[in-house]
Amino acid sequence: MAGGRERGARPQRPWSVYRANTFELSNEMIGLALAGNSQDPDEPVLEFSVACTELVTPALDRKPNSFVAASCTTPPQAFWTKHAQTEVIEGTSNPIFLSSVAFFQESNINQQTQVKLAVYDVKDRSQGTMYMLGSALFPVKELLQDKNHRLLLELRSAENERVGNISVVAWQMEEKRDQRTPVAHLPDTINGRTVLPVDESLTESMGVRTKYASLCKDTLLHSVFGGTMSRMYRFPTTDGNHLRVLEQMAESVLSLNIPRQFVKLLLEEDAVRVCELEELGELSPCWENLRRQIVSQYQTIILTYQETLTDLTDYRGPSFKASNLKAERKLEFMPTNLHVQRMRVQDELGFDHTYDVITIGAPAAHCQGFKNSGLRKLIQKFEEAKKHSALSSSQSIVYIPQDIVRAKEIIAHINTLKTQVSYYAERLSRAAKERSANGLERTLAILADKTRQLVTVCDCKLLSSAIQALNAARPEYIASKASPSADSEQVVLRNDQDTLLAKWSGRNSRSSLHADWHEEEWEKVWLNVDKSLECIIQRVDKLLQKERRPSDGSQDSTHSDLQAGVSKKGEWSEALYPLLTTLTECVAMMSDKAKKSMVFLLMQDSAPTIAMDLSLQYRRDVVFCQTLTALICGFIIKLRNCLRDDGFLRQLYTIGLLAQFESLLSTYGEELAMLEDMSVGIMDLRNVTFKVTQATGSSAPDMLPVITGNRDGFNVRIPLPGTMFDALPREIQNGMLLRVQPVLFNVGINEQQTLAEKFGDTSLQEIINLESLARLNSYYEQFKEVLPEDCLPRSRSQTCLPELLRFLGQNVHARKNKNVDILWQAAEICRRLNGVRFTSCKSAKDRTAMSVTLEQCLILQHEHGMAPQVFTQALDCMRSEGCRRENTTKNVGCRKYAFNSLQLKAFPKHYRPPDGTYGKVDT
Repeated sequence: MAGGRERGARPQRPWSVYRANTFELSNEMIGLALAGNSQDPDEPVLEFSVACTELVTPALDRKPNSFVAASCTTPPQAFWTKHAQTEVIEGTSNPIFLSSVAFFQESNINQQTQVKLAVYDVKDRSQGTMYMLGSALFPVKELLQDKNHRLLLELRSAENERVGNISVVAWQMEEKRDQRTPVAHLPDTINGRTVLPVDESLTESMGVRTKYASLCKDTLLHSVFGGTMSRMYRFPTTDGNHLRVLEQMAESVLSLNIPRQFVKLLLEEDAVRVCELEELGELSPCWENLRRQIVSQYQTIILTYQETLTDLTDYRGPSFKASNLKAERKLEFMPTNLHVQRMRVQDELGFDHTYDVITIGAPAAHCQGFKNSGLRKLIQKFEEAKKHSALSSSQSIVYIPQDIVRAKEIIAHINTLKTQVSYYAERLSRAAKERSANGLERTLAILADKTRQLVTVCDCKLLSSAIQALNAARPEYIASKASPSADSEQVVLRNDQDTLLAKWSGRNSRSSLHADWHEEEWEKVWLNVDKSLECIIQRVDKLLQKERRPSDGSQDSTHSDLQAGVSKKGEWSEALYPLLTTLTECVAMMSDKAKKSMVFLLMQDSAPTIAMDLSLQYRRDVVFCQTLTALICGFIIKLRNCLRDDGFLRQLYTIGLLAQFESLLSTYGEELAMLEDMSVGIMDLRNVTFKVTQATGSSAPDMLPVITGNRDGFNVRIPLPGTMFDALPREIQNGMLLRVQPVLFNVGINEQQTLAEKFGDTSLQEIINLESLARLNSYYEQFKEVLPEDCLPRSRSQTCLPELLRFLGQNVHARKNKNVDILWQAAEICRRLNGVRFTSCKSAKDRTAMSVTLEQCLILQHEHGMAPQVFTQALDCMRSEGCRRENTTKNVGCRKYAFNSLQLKAFPKHYRPPDGTYGKVDT
C-alpha cells in the first residue's frame, strides 16, 4: 500500500495537468453549459479546482493549515449560501486541493451567479479553532469566458490586506464546434460531457447500453434509491494526467418497503400454521392440550408481527434508519443506516468505471439485546434442548432433522400439486365442452403428469407412518385405551432407515391390527387416485378414437348425423364430467389426509420447545430481514450496471451471484453476539432466489421488488422497464431463478478487538473466515468448470485470481492480529468475480467510513494509476470532505466520527481518520 500516515509537514504534491479549451464561449453556449447535461445528469454543470500560493499568516513562525470554503449567491438573492469546502492541507503556504468544487443541476446557477472563496487557517484541528485568512470573489461568467477558463485572484483579509493568491481552474465540458455533427458520428468513447442537445429518441437506448446508470435519474435506480449526495475530486496520476472522481452516497426506499412486505409474509405464514393446526380435527384430550399450547404461542407471536406491521405502515420518517435508532422496537426489522456508496472514475480517455458498495449496520437484533448471546449460540442451545426433550419426553418421540425438513417439503408439494390438478381438471372439462381434440390431448398429458407427481409424493413411508400416528391420536381410537402418554399404550416414533415409523406398544394386540388396517386404508386412498386417472385416460382415448374413425361413406347416414349434431357437442363433456369429479374428490381426500398427517408430525416435533422455537425464530426473522434488504439493493444496482455485460449475465444465471460481506465487528462483548446474529442472517440468504420480470408500468412503484415465499425459501421478483428487460439473455427473460452465494469475512480492528486478542476469544472470527474461504473457493471452482475467463472484468493487477485466493487462504489460516489483508484481498476477489460488495460495522457510520474510503483509494491507485505520493492526502480528503462525513450528520446530527484518540491508537494505521474529524459523539 502506498504511503503511511504522515506526522508533521507534508511534502508538496505535483499539480495535475489541466486541459482546457481555448476558444471563446458565447452567452448562448454558457447558458447551455449551465443548464446541465440531460444525457448524464450526474455530471456537474460547473466544476473547478482551487490552489493557493503565498499564503501569509500573522504568526511568521508557522505555515497555515488551510482549506477553502465556497459560497455563492444568484441575483436577486441577497445573501450568501455555503456550497462546498475543500479538505484541510497542513503546513504549507502553497496548498493544492484535491477536492474540487462542483455545482450540479439542482444548484440552479447562471451567468450572474457570484462565487466567494474564503480561505481559512485551522490553528487546532482537534478543537476546530480557525480564522479566515482572506477571500476573493468572481462571477461565473468571468470564469467561463476566460479563454483558458482560469482565474488568478488576490486574497484580501477583512482589513483589505493582501494575504496571498488563489487560482481557479474550471474543468470544461467538451463542446462540439459544429452543432450539426450527427449523433451517429460521435466517438464511442464519449465521456458523457457533451452539452449540445441530443436526439431524445436515442437517450433511453443509450442509457441501456452504457455500463453507468445514474442514481438520480435512471428509471430503475431512481425508484429504489434517493437522497443522493455527491462529491467531486481530481487526483493526479503517475503519467501526469488526472482522474476525475465522483463520489456518491444514497439511501434506499427499500429500507422500509422490504420489511413491510417481509413481515406481512411472516404473518400469513404463521396464520396458515394456526389454521392447519385447527383443521386437524378432533384429538384426544392429551393431544388437544398440546395443540392448544402451540396455538396459544403462535397467536402471541402473530400479535407481535401485527403490531410491527402496523408500526412500519404508519412510519413517516426518512427512508433509512439512523444508527441511534438501531434498538428502536418499532423499527427493528429495518436495516440500520443502509446506503449505497458509489465511486465513479473517469480517466483521461473519458472511460467511466463504477464501483458500488452497500453499507449497512451489522444485521442484528439490537432491540432484543445480547445478554444471552447471538443466534449461533442460541441455535446451538435450541438444538441441544430439542435432543434433551426428545429423550426425556413421555411421548417417546425420536426424530431426525431431515424428516422434519421432508415433512415441510411434502406439505408445500401437496399444496402446489393439488391446486395444479384442480386447475388442469377444469381445463380438461373446458376442452371437452369445446370438443377440442388437440386441447384435450395436451391438457390430459399435463393433468396426468401433475396427478402422478402428487401420488408419488404421497406414497412414502414417512407419510404412511404419520397417518397411523394421527389416527391413533383420535378420540375414537383411544376411547377404550389409555391416552398416548400412558405406559400401557404409547405412540413411539423412531428412526428406521431415515424414515419415521410408528409402532403401537401395549398389552392389547388389537393395536397392531389397527395399524395394519390404517395402512391398508391409506394405500387404498392413493390407489383410488391412480385408478381415477386411468379411467379418464381410457375414456379420452375412446372419445378421440371415435372422433378420428373414418366415416362409413353412406349418404344415408348424413341426415342422422346432422340430427345428432347437437347431442354430440355435449357428448365429451357428459362422458368426462363424472370421472373428473371423482378424480378431484379423490385428490382432495388424499391431499387432506396427507397434509394433516404432516401437520400432526410437525406439531409433535415442535411441542416440547415451542416457546423457545418461536422466540428464536423471531430473532432470526429480524436479522434476516435486515440482511435481505441489503442484498436486494445490491442485486438491483449490480444488475442495472451490468445490463449489457454478457459475461456477468451468463455467470448470473449459471452459477449465481456472489455476495461478499465485509464486517469490522470485534469478537468481544456485545459485538461478539452481533457477529453471531450477522453470520446466521447472511448464511440464510442461501434460501433466497431472484427472478427478473418486465415491469407492468413506468411509475416508480412499478419498479419496486416483490417478495414471495416463506421461511423455507423466499423469491424476490425484480421488475425492469421494457427496454432494460429486452437487453437480458433469453434464460433470464424466461424466468430462470437466480441463486445467491453469500460469504462473510470479519476482522475486528478497534480497541475491543485488542482485548479479545489478549484476554478473550477470536475463534468465532476464525471459523467464519474459514467457512467463507471454503465457499469462495467452491464458487470459483464452479466458475472454472462451466464458464470462460472472459466473463470476468479486466484488471490491471498482475496477480491472477488463483494466486489471490491462495494469498487469502494463507492470511485466513495465519494467526495474525487485526489482519486486514484478509478484507482487502476478499474485496478484490469479489470485484474480480463480478460479485456485490457489502461493508458493515456496528452502525455503518465510523469504521465502515474508514473501510470504504480506504477501498476507494486502493482501487484508484491499483486500477487507475493514481500517483502514490497523493495516496494519504486523497484518503484524508475523502474522509474529511467526502460523503461518509455527511453520513455521520445524517445519523447523529454531528459531523464527527465517533472515535477518540486513545481508541485510534489500537486501529490499524490506514483506518485512522484525519485530525479534527473525530470526537466523542453518539453511535
